[in-house]
Amino acid sequence: MPDFEIKIIAREHLAAIAEIEKECFSCPWSEKALEDTLILGQGTGVVALHDGDVAAYGGMVIALDEAEITNVATTEAHRGKGYAKAVMCELFRVAHERGCVSMSLEVRESNSAAISLYEGLGFENLGRRPNFYRFPREAAIIMVKRLS
Repeated sequence: MPDFEIKIIAREHLAAIAEIEKECFSCPWSEKALEDTLILGQGTGVVALHDGDVAAYGGMVIALDEAEITNVATTEAHRGKGYAKAVMCELFRVAHERGCVSMSLEVRESNSAAISLYEGLGFENLGRRPNFYRFPREAAIIMVKRLS
């Protein structure tokens, strides 16, 4: 039985998510950007809570019948324990519930752990975007999954 629970992102989670962004990404989203996208905008997301604290999260933006993952991140202390997979599976459920037929994302070419996770969840590599990421400059792998 998992030692965490999955919930839809709420305002109360944004400060912790912004801290995870700073820990995990070279160009982190601000708390305001997270709120504008995931609470006020066309997006939504989920958090994995361990003892009430945000251990991982994933966000997505939905347009018509397509969902695009914005970010998925897990605190260093909680990596390798299934949090990201659980977050992704809940995002699939939410997207499907909202009528989405596909989900896409971009991932750093060097992020082999994330690419392996996404491939294991049924995403297919559709190509790459050269120089997509900054700090450092790096290509993105474009991945898509059909939702059923």
